[in-house]
Amino acid sequence: MNAESDERTGASAASGESGHQKPESGGGNGEEAALGSRAPEFIKARRTLHLSWQVGVFVVGLAVVGAGIVMLPLPGPGWLVIFAGMAIWATEFVWAQLVLRWTKRKVTEAAQRALDPKVRRRNIILTSIGLVIVAALCAVYLWKFGFVMPWKIDE
Repeated sequence: MNAESDERTGASAASGESGHQKPESGGGNGEEAALGSRAPEFIKARRTLHLSWQVGVFVVGLAVVGAGIVMLPLPGPGWLVIFAGMAIWATEFVWAQLVLRWTKRKVTEAAQRALDPKVRRRNIILTSIGLVIVAALCAVYLWKFGFVMPWKIDE
């Protein structure tokens, strides 16, 4: 699966102790410091057991992400479940950790942009225009057909 996770864990732990690691740009809780496997040490010490652990984590994460994808068109918290599956993968795989970091950064940037007064004003104006258009279309429908359901129109 990801054989380089062992080397990266050791390298990132060593660089963290020596102080050569770049400063964190986020939460300040040390979460972004280390990349790689978070498996217990007795599992990482045995290659076969570690590979089995990675396969298990991948399968569980895949099941959760698959359930999230199914929930996208169906009722349920699809995106939340997909991100939960990615978080499960991120406990073991560097690529998933990097994807989660990128996603977290983009969501934070979007939230900051949405709080900008100019952007809020623009969004309110666009929403108001959209509501006026929908109201006008409803008024035209009611004027032309009255209060009749679309599947009962004879014309």
